[in-house]
Amino acid sequence: MKIALVHDYLTQKGGAERVFELLCKRYLDADVFTSLYDPQNTIDLGDREVHTTLLQQIPGAKKHFRLMAPFYYPAFRSLDLRDYDLIISSSTSFAKAVKKRANAVHICFCHNVTRFLWDTHNYLKEYPTYRKFYPLLEQVFRAMRRLDLAYAQEPDLYIANSSVVARRIQATYNKPAIVVNYPIDSRKFCFSEQKDDFYLASARLMGYKRVDLIIEAFNWLGWRLLIMGDGPERDRLQAQALDNIQFLGYVSDAERTYLMSKTRAVVVAALEDYGLVPLEANASGTPVVGYGSGGILDTQVPGETAVFFNRQTPEAIQNALLTANETDWNYQTIRDRAVNEFSEEAFFQKIDQVIQMACA
Repeated sequence: MKIALVHDYLTQKGGAERVFELLCKRYLDADVFTSLYDPQNTIDLGDREVHTTLLQQIPGAKKHFRLMAPFYYPAFRSLDLRDYDLIISSSTSFAKAVKKRANAVHICFCHNVTRFLWDTHNYLKEYPTYRKFYPLLEQVFRAMRRLDLAYAQEPDLYIANSSVVARRIQATYNKPAIVVNYPIDSRKFCFSEQKDDFYLASARLMGYKRVDLIIEAFNWLGWRLLIMGDGPERDRLQAQALDNIQFLGYVSDAERTYLMSKTRAVVVAALEDYGLVPLEANASGTPVVGYGSGGILDTQVPGETAVFFNRQTPEAIQNALLTANETDWNYQTIRDRAVNEFSEEAFFQKIDQVIQMACA
């Protein structure tokens, strides 16, 4: 069986790219396709050949890949994938648009519906530079929504990383999706029964991550909080924080591993589509204090691996932290559940079953 692996663009290194990297390692004989490829700033594919589109030849396209949005659909439609029996696309936007021959199978790992088209207002909050162009963008996006709906019908089967994403795929594209929770590499995390007297937040410092709420909660409690990550909100958040809160910026993998294993809990205040940070905390034997909505509901067990708060307010976070502080956690149980249920092995056992079903 000849397999093609297709990803939106390989110009950054995020959760979607990590999943695509897993697929590339699993299917070593598959051919890899994407619109734009920047090997210096994305996943490590070694010496593997990566087939790109005509967009690769546009000066500055790799750096300003978001500005290429209107051109991705025709770029993916131009790819010749007629020789492939199975196409596996990894997409939050455009790769689902690839064409296949009539008797081939196309399975789409859909990390989300196309957010900038279907959740434009909230998306532009993350990219304020583009906000002033909203009237023009809306005209372009209106046409792109029609294309997105049409091309969303191309895949034979959708796989979603969480229940909330599956519901969005159904609501937006009118397509059912099978939920397969994405895995973690538990080998990258170490376990410790001994926790130090600090709490941890790990997030890109952007508005929707709601790190400001976490800071306000810890300002009131006076407990020690370490914040890993950087972003455009850092200066504002640092001005808000008291002396018990420390900003670490980007940290090495080794330091991140150590901090994850030694913290009393990892705090997550954002509404995430899925969210790997809670699972990474669990793989370190560490509980989570998190906003009880979205993808976290698929990965955490209240009272066993996490404490949820149901409102995004400092007061709700404070109460959840106080509950977590009084809970007698079984750190080994937390670690074992993450390793056993969210390993790469468990993930690909489910994926193999889905592929066999689809190809049958």
